[in-house]
Amino acid sequence: MDPIPKDNLTGALRRDSVKKNVAAIHVSGKLSLLQRKLSNVLLLNAYDTLVTQGSHRIDARTLCLMIGYNSNDTETLKTALRGLAETVAEWDMLDDKGRQEWGVSALLSYAKLRDGICEYAYSPALAEKLHDPKVFALINLNIQRQFTGGHALALYENCFRFVNTGSTGWWELEVFRRLMGVDGSDYYKSYKQLNAKVIKPAVAEVNKVSDIIVTPEIRKMGRSVSGLRFKIKRNPQLAMMNIDDGEGVRGGVVYARLRDLGVSDRLARQWIGQHGEDFVAQKVAFVDAQPGVKSPARYLSAALKDGFGGELETVSPQLSARAARLKKVQDLVSARSPTQRDADRRLFLNGLSDPAVRLDFETHGWMSALNADAIFAFWEELEPGAFDGL
Repeated sequence: MDPIPKDNLTGALRRDSVKKNVAAIHVSGKLSLLQRKLSNVLLLNAYDTLVTQGSHRIDARTLCLMIGYNSNDTETLKTALRGLAETVAEWDMLDDKGRQEWGVSALLSYAKLRDGICEYAYSPALAEKLHDPKVFALINLNIQRQFTGGHALALYENCFRFVNTGSTGWWELEVFRRLMGVDGSDYYKSYKQLNAKVIKPAVAEVNKVSDIIVTPEIRKMGRSVSGLRFKIKRNPQLAMMNIDDGEGVRGGVVYARLRDLGVSDRLARQWIGQHGEDFVAQKVAFVDAQPGVKSPARYLSAALKDGFGGELETVSPQLSARAARLKKVQDLVSARSPTQRDADRRLFLNGLSDPAVRLDFETHGWMSALNADAIFAFWEELEPGAFDGL
C-alpha cells in the first residue's frame, strides 16, 4: 500500500506519526480495527490544537476513504464514531507533580456530521493526557494502514513504545487480555485459546507488515501460564523507503513515476534535488507523450541534461495536448492534501473492474497510460474546467 503523501498538509497533518499517549493505548483495546484506525487519524488531525481548541474538523469523505470505508457509506462512519463516543478511556498514571492520578472519560466527548464535515471533540482531561509529550508511542500511520487485524494493530501499539528498551516487561494475562480487548470473553480465559486465536496471529502480522519484530515469552506458575512479555527489535527487512516517515522525496508522485520508468533510487532523488519536482514532472510528462520510446529512463536523462522537451509545442498537437493534460493532473494531485490524495486513488480504483487496467494504475498511479482517458475524465469531474485552455 502506498505511503500517505504529505506535501500540502500543514501543522500536525504533515506528520506520519501520532504521539499516542500510553493511557489512550491501554484503554482502546475493545475498538475494532477500523475504529482504532479512525481514532489515530482523528488524533493526528487534532494534535497541534488538542489543548487549545474545544473541537476539531476534518473532511468526512476523505476521512472515510482514508480508513477504508466507502465514501458514500455514512452509516458505517456514524457507527464507528458512535463506538468511539461509547468507549471509556481510563488512565492511572503519575501527574506532573509525581502524584498518582486516575481518570476516566469517553474517547470522544461528541462527534457530528454536517455538510460533508466531521466535527468532533475530546474532553479537556483526556485531551491533556493525549497531548502529554512525556509518555507516548509513535504510531506511524503509513504502517497502521498495512494492518488487517485489530489484535495485531493493538499489539503493535502496545509494543512499539518499548522498542528502545527491547522488551515490554511482564504483563499479567488479565492485563494483556484487557490491552487486546478480550477481557470480557470467557473463551479467552484459557491461555491455549488466547495463544491460538490472538497472540500467534497478531505476532505473525506485526512481524510481517510493521517496522518491529516481536517475540513472545511466557512465565509459568506451576503448570499454568501466569504472564507474558514481548521481546522487541527493529525489523531490518522493512526498508525505510517503503515507510517514508522522513522528509524525503520518496513519498512523492514524481519519485514514484521515475522509479516506474526504471530510474534508480539514488538517481531519482538526485534529479529531483537538482532540478525540482515541477521541472522533472514536466520532463516525465514529455517522455510519456512520446510514442515507441524503448528506454524511457535514458530518454528522460537526455531531456533533463540537454533541456529538450521543455516546450510542449515541439511534439505533435495531439501529443502536446496529452502531455499538457498529464502535467495538469500532476499539478492537481500536488495541490490536494495527503488524505484527499489517498481518497482520490481509492475512489478511482473503485471504478476499475478490469484487472489489467487496475494493475497498471496501481503500478503507475495517475501517470497510467492505460487509464489516461479515464484519469482525465475523473479529474474533469472532480475539478470542472481543469483542462480548459489546454
